[in-house]
Amino acid sequence: MANSYNKIILVGRLGRDAELRATPQGRQVASLNLAVEDRSKKDDRGRPGTEWFRVSVWGREAETLHRYLLKGKVVLVEGRLSIRTYQDRDGKDRYSAEVSADRTVLLGGSDGGGGSYGGRSDSGAGDELADGGHDDAAVDDIPF
Repeated sequence: MANSYNKIILVGRLGRDAELRATPQGRQVASLNLAVEDRSKKDDRGRPGTEWFRVSVWGREAETLHRYLLKGKVVLVEGRLSIRTYQDRDGKDRYSAEVSADRTVLLGGSDGGGGSYGGRSDSGAGDELADGGHDDAAVDDIPF
């Protein structure tokens, strides 16, 4: 498949502070929950809906940026989309769309501040988180 291409670009607000972890191989990974406004979906009040994306930032970029990736900050993420399959506690197959970031840029935040931090990260393909688990924690509120 020489003509295939996997690229996703998202701009949204972080639903919670970034979580920095390490793989068993010692690679750093920052996990983000990114809320992106979806104008094609409306809530019961007619406001735009929200799509949530799980994002992994790898390597030096994760180490550098995790302290700035705080709930409510506006972030641009450029990377690759993948669908991960796992089993829940009841043994049912579950699917999770995840983005592996190649570039992460802080655009601002709930206070209007922000900077242009970002860069290219290493690929996280094949690495597993040190805790081996899947974070199913729901984000309680939409930060729009």
